[in-house]
Amino acid sequence: MNLISKTLTLGLVLAAGVALAQDATVASVIARKELMRGQGGAVKVLGDMAGGKAAFDAGAAEAARAKLAGHASGIAAAFEPNEADPASKAKPEVWTNWADFVSKADALVAAAKAMDTATVEGVQAGMAGVGGACKDCHTSFRM
Repeated sequence: MNLISKTLTLGLVLAAGVALAQDATVASVIARKELMRGQGGAVKVLGDMAGGKAAFDAGAAEAARAKLAGHASGIAAAFEPNEADPASKAKPEVWTNWADFVSKADALVAAAKAMDTATVEGVQAGMAGVGGACKDCHTSFRM
């Protein structure tokens, strides 16, 4: 699967997750869904540029990269409360395999921080790491 297909797939997965995430009632679950929604927005901006759906803008790419890195840095804290909510898509393994979960969150932070937003080619290359980190975590820890 090429980078554009991966980017579009990731965008669709994130958009579907946002659409399904509307009915949370537990405050900590609402907060983590908002965190993920913010990440999804940043990934969409970057993915659209990487895939040619939006014109490349180095300033906007850097702002989205910084937003993604900042949100990703808050993943562990957002998921630390192990609270149930029917609207949550988090698997119990988040808390039973906490060290792996945090490691995967840290991998997203590293991928976001490593992205070169000076050129569209840098964003394209960086999206491979970001998409891989998102997929790795969601495969293990999201229903």
